Amino acid sequence: MRLSPTHAAVRRVWTVELSPQPGGPVLACSRCPRRPYPVAAGSARTAALAHLARHVREDAVPEHVRTCECQARGCPWHPRHRGCSGSVLLVLARDRGGRRWRLADACAACAAATDQAAVVPATLLTAPPACCSRSRMSRAPGPGERARVREMLTYLAAALPRFSSAAARLLALQCALRADCGGRVRLPGGLLRGMRLAGYAAPWHELVHAGWLRCSFSGVQGAHGGVAAQLLDVGVLAQSPARGDRAQAAHWALHPAPLGATREAPPALQLTALVLATHTAGQSGSAEADLLTRLCGLSLAQVEDLLDRLLHATVLAGWHRAAEAGELRWQLPGNGLETE
Repeated sequence: MRLSPTHAAVRRVWTVELSPQPGGPVLACSRCPRRPYPVAAGSARTAALAHLARHVREDAVPEHVRTCECQARGCPWHPRHRGCSGSVLLVLARDRGGRRWRLADACAACAAATDQAAVVPATLLTAPPACCSRSRMSRAPGPGERARVREMLTYLAAALPRFSSAAARLLALQCALRADCGGRVRLPGGLLRGMRLAGYAAPWHELVHAGWLRCSFSGVQGAHGGVAAQLLDVGVLAQSPARGDRAQAAHWALHPAPLGATREAPPALQLTALVLATHTAGQSGSAEADLLTRLCGLSLAQVEDLLDRLLHATVLAGWHRAAEAGELRWQLPGNGLETE
């Protein structure tokens, strides 16, 4: 990580703020000369993220000149930590209940210490749409799918309201990975039945209310029909790689061997098992406790309770909290299947 930039003029911080007004919300940008302009109340969050995405595309710079903007300002965006370190990442942070959004370059240590923040994968903002590409689905899933799901879960932790339900997060993940380049997606009835969410409208209502997608609820209550939706989150409309590869990652998320809950498990347990699987290598895994709570949308006590349930179901062989490192660590049963 570079703490003393050789190109002092390069500053990669963009901030937008949504302010309520009698005629509807207005959006103001710290980098735009124009005055605040009105946005639709139902899509204000989407407008804010779209504005930030446009800035980062227009202001692209070579990797070697990117620096930690948080450290350059004296690290005011988070509590004190052990010091700046790690690679420079693009970090999306939410403040004031979603009225202010900041997109900035920050080192891995600052990104991990910042509350209500998530790393934005480069594939979400810098890669061209690849909806016309096709890839074969014959190869076995592996680390690539796991990494892709981990990145998307991290992005959704910032893009969705913090305490979105586990069912809503699981649906959003499938929608984001299966959408075409226009943001259109249809989850078949069989897939929803496999997720134990067929005929269950509540998580769809959550995503609609959050302004993340829109869909017709006429088919949601049906026992056999699928659900078609239009994603409103511009951050997931320019993904790479090809749609087929993303679909394979979505399939892995339904069966994250060797660490997956049963189909009968409640959504919270399924989501927790999936999050653990994305941070597992071989027979063990670990992640910062704060990160796990953000990805699951739960309190630490709730996450630990779900870890106990996975232990009792023999999905885990053991787990413990490493207080000195602020991590949760777990082990898989000795006969777990190797996925590397």
